[in-house]
Amino acid sequence: MALPPLPTAGQFEGGCAFAEGAFVPLSEAKISLFDWGFTRSDATYDVASTWQGAFFRLDTHMDRFFSSLEKMRMSIPYSREELRAILHGCVRGAGLQDAYVAMVCTRGVPPKGARDPRLASNRFYAYALPYVWIAPPEKQREGIDLHISERVRIAPESVDPTVKNYHWMDLVQSLFDAYDRGRDTSCVVDAQGNLAEGPGFNVFIVKNGEVRTADRGVLEGVSRRTALELCKRLGIPVRVAPLPVADVRAADEVFLTSTGGGILPIAKLDGVPLPQFPGPVSERLHAAYWAMRDEAAYRDVVDYGR
Repeated sequence: MALPPLPTAGQFEGGCAFAEGAFVPLSEAKISLFDWGFTRSDATYDVASTWQGAFFRLDTHMDRFFSSLEKMRMSIPYSREELRAILHGCVRGAGLQDAYVAMVCTRGVPPKGARDPRLASNRFYAYALPYVWIAPPEKQREGIDLHISERVRIAPESVDPTVKNYHWMDLVQSLFDAYDRGRDTSCVVDAQGNLAEGPGFNVFIVKNGEVRTADRGVLEGVSRRTALELCKRLGIPVRVAPLPVADVRAADEVFLTSTGGGILPIAKLDGVPLPQFPGPVSERLHAAYWAMRDEAAYRDVVDYGR
């Protein structure tokens, strides 16, 4: 499918979408009521970000998106480089320097009366809007209070968590658990009682200088991967293995990783202050993460045509 001309910089102030083969304002990006992406959460997506006018690890995000499409038996009518152009176009059209940039594929609408997903025509959408934080900077400075919910994450044997998806009912309900207790955000556990993940982030702990994070049942986040790579770069011991809740509560430090903020130190677990906030390991990784975003190898600069 041929790509339309790129929008001019700031043509759609505040946000720009790509839908039905055209760049449009966010208000004009729509999905059918009958799309299985809406009625059955039958969709996959990925979220990249720009900061100071450049994407961070865009190739890694696109790798995961195309892998997810294959696992979901979906396809989009665009090549990798065309996808890159669309995402750049959304940021350019929105005129944003710091942006949250999504790429989405839904199952689409099958023929009338059909229930066979193979008959549906997949739909592709993308959009850019102002950068979205897991917690705003002032809350990060004040300190995030993380609730460990007893809700059990959907088993990886049921839904592959390495495919980014919208199966979030367990995560959303855990947020209500957190809010009911006066906490800021939440995470859930797996069927064995090990810590899994939160709504839009992975969880790490630090104990005696060693960094640990869950090995299964979680989305393998790009920021998670970045944190693991930075540990290796900085010579910080790291272990990817089951993470019992008791070990989390006994941690010296806890931090989250997400495209919506990078590396975010946690101050409290269910209202109980952690021994170190922000801890020395979390601080090193936080600083290294934002420095890495300036490295040429990981930057994909947006052309605003100015």
